[in-house]
Amino acid sequence: MLTIHADSRGRALAVKGAWIADAGQSADLVAAHPGARVRQWPGILTPGLVNIHGNELLEEAYHPDPREADELGTEPLTGDALAALEMDDARWGASARRCVQRMLAHGTVRAACESLRNRAVRDAVHRSGLAVMGRIGRPDGTPALDPYDSGWPVQFAEPRERNSAARFAVFDVRDEEELAERGAGTCVATVAEGRLVYRRR
Repeated sequence: MLTIHADSRGRALAVKGAWIADAGQSADLVAAHPGARVRQWPGILTPGLVNIHGNELLEEAYHPDPREADELGTEPLTGDALAALEMDDARWGASARRCVQRMLAHGTVRAACESLRNRAVRDAVHRSGLAVMGRIGRPDGTPALDPYDSGWPVQFAEPRERNSAARFAVFDVRDEEELAERGAGTCVATVAEGRLVYRRR
């Protein structure tokens, strides 16, 4: 089934399976695909964000389960706090799944990583829909789930166009300038491989 995702500026993407079937103004796409389901989102459609600190967030931090909040808090644990934990593959895999979900909730569609060494982390990422891109060396900035908090220039994924992968994010802001001011916590929806993998409640 074809789904049209439209934003407040009248821009839209038509998604079929894992691919962009059409792109343009929402009125034009609705007219061209009369049987499509239409999702109208507040804010702006973007190609989604790239988080350059993939290894640091996925393999060098533990993301506590909400049930551990009283003991461990809610923020990622690194350094000595991570070293104090008893980590096995199951715990690393669960941490990576929570990390990916939090990335997706910030409109991240791609993580930049050197080779992921931890098999449990690799498997969790592979099944999540989050894309991985290569990188060389460790980037500057501070690892953060919101790329706007990293202190490093924010990167967007490649523009979405017809026949490109259905991977994008919607932010409830007026424009890119407001997005930079308010950050990626304004994400209302993230689509990966044609699937709605995050929707703000």
